Amino acid sequence: MTEDGSVRFRLWAPAEDTVTLIAGEQEIAMHAQADGWHEVATDLVRPGSAYLYRLPDNTEIADPASHAQLAEIEGPSVVVDHKSYVWRNSGWRGRPWEDAVIYELHIGTFTPQGTFRSAIERLPHLHDIGITAIEIMPVAHFAGTRGWGYDGVLHYAPHPAYGTPDDLKALVDAAHGHGIMVLLDVVYNHFGPIGNMLHRIAPPFFHPERHTPWGAALAFEREAVRRYFIDNALHWLIDYRFDGLRFDATEEIIDDSEDHVLLEMATTIRQTVTDRQVHLVVEDQTKRKSLLNRDSGDAGYYTAGWNDVFHHTLHIIATREESGHYARYSEDTDDVLRRATARGFVAEDREGDGTGPLPQKPLPQQVNVNFLQNHDQVGNRAFGERLPTLTDPVLHRVMSALLFLAPPVPMLFMGEEFGESRPFLFFADFDGELAEATRAGRIDEAKKFGGLPEGKTADDLPDPNDETTFLASKLDWEHAASPEGRRHSEFVRSLVRLRQDKIRPLLMVGEAPEPRILAAEPGILAIDWRFAEQTLSIRANLTHGTGTWPPLSGETIFEIPAVNGAGPSIAISIRQT
Repeated sequence: MTEDGSVRFRLWAPAEDTVTLIAGEQEIAMHAQADGWHEVATDLVRPGSAYLYRLPDNTEIADPASHAQLAEIEGPSVVVDHKSYVWRNSGWRGRPWEDAVIYELHIGTFTPQGTFRSAIERLPHLHDIGITAIEIMPVAHFAGTRGWGYDGVLHYAPHPAYGTPDDLKALVDAAHGHGIMVLLDVVYNHFGPIGNMLHRIAPPFFHPERHTPWGAALAFEREAVRRYFIDNALHWLIDYRFDGLRFDATEEIIDDSEDHVLLEMATTIRQTVTDRQVHLVVEDQTKRKSLLNRDSGDAGYYTAGWNDVFHHTLHIIATREESGHYARYSEDTDDVLRRATARGFVAEDREGDGTGPLPQKPLPQQVNVNFLQNHDQVGNRAFGERLPTLTDPVLHRVMSALLFLAPPVPMLFMGEEFGESRPFLFFADFDGELAEATRAGRIDEAKKFGGLPEGKTADDLPDPNDETTFLASKLDWEHAASPEGRRHSEFVRSLVRLRQDKIRPLLMVGEAPEPRILAAEPGILAIDWRFAEQTLSIRANLTHGTGTWPPLSGETIFEIPAVNGAGPSIAISIRQT
């Protein structure tokens, strides 16, 4: 909205000679501008009004930058006044990243109702566990009423299946009232397959020669494309007051410009949002460490990156699954796990990758986000099994201790805190040929994540488009309240408290430590991190046999001893240095 109360509409449609704004009974001609823009400001439209854009052949389309939809993705957009929401926790300034204990959740399956408002009711539970940050899987409007969110098309509009823009703001607001940061997962590497009209009205939005695994690549060298996504990031951070963003599959954000869009985005965010702490997290399979550099002054940097290799190697140890994504780590699992735990980066440094300077050394430990489960690693399995159903419970407890008490930032997947055993499956809401293609694609995904269990065939796979698949993925809150669920919650709660009491202070003081990986027997993990005044030591036996680890010194802060001298065990100590 403009200062005089009128509403300004802008559409980049270089392939269209004229565009008409349709709002109720009003037909308002938009003015063609330079570089393919069409624009008009009018006081005939107010907040809450529905509108569409009409093209020369009378096709009516939603606003590609719609802030809300009346209902379906291809229907009318709605004018939103973001200044009308009254924030209850307006003094919130965020939390240091060193505080972060992250909880990844999917709005639609987190609660029985599957809405932003119902999620608010579970915030006291998360606060009690010690969660300090929730990471919400993408909510940008996608086709249908259910899905993971990674096929969003209207990137500025929360999906109405979850609630209104004010409902989402209320969730963020309530989380801040509990001292919980809120991160949003955003997808800036492709558009979903249904409802995207940019191919027609703005073909230059897409790169003519590149493709991602999910569709046409985006032409980030064009200013209109860059601004669409940079402004989108600012939209979530400013209008909704999110504490940060998690950027999906940034290795598919390819840009040959002199100033890579990822660096421009981070720089713009950090120079614009200065009243509170903002955290930017990347998922990047190429492991571009330079994105995480801390010595670049006012230039952009990302706070942390997902440490997938930590998960992959532990998954091999826990399940003995060695195909698909795990195959490359199956021969030297011990060595890779040691390096992934100690430093977080296993891939070699990439030089000249177009994303800025060479990587800074050493990087702080908290640039890594570690996890035992997440939506991909669970949901892309054939039957969505969670890790506790696939491995020995004692080994799982040892791995959980390693997750929380190693220096990197830990992340749980929803339900993990109470030992959820219900599956989290891949679900969508497509029909016709796209639904069939989605069903057919599940077998290929399953092969990458553990394959099909013995005795099962592709015919046994849950239909991702069947509503029952979605419903089966909802958390079992009755199990959370059961004696078994409460016992596991208390175990997790104790680890979180120990982390905040003993590990967090180490991360807050001094320069980044250079970890030392100690020689050890197969299956034994032995690492020392020497911080400014103290050394943190972790020793773990991840086998079911006997094993001897290098000696510990100092105060033992946590221990799971071996049963009768054999089997999974862990000990963690801190000593003055």
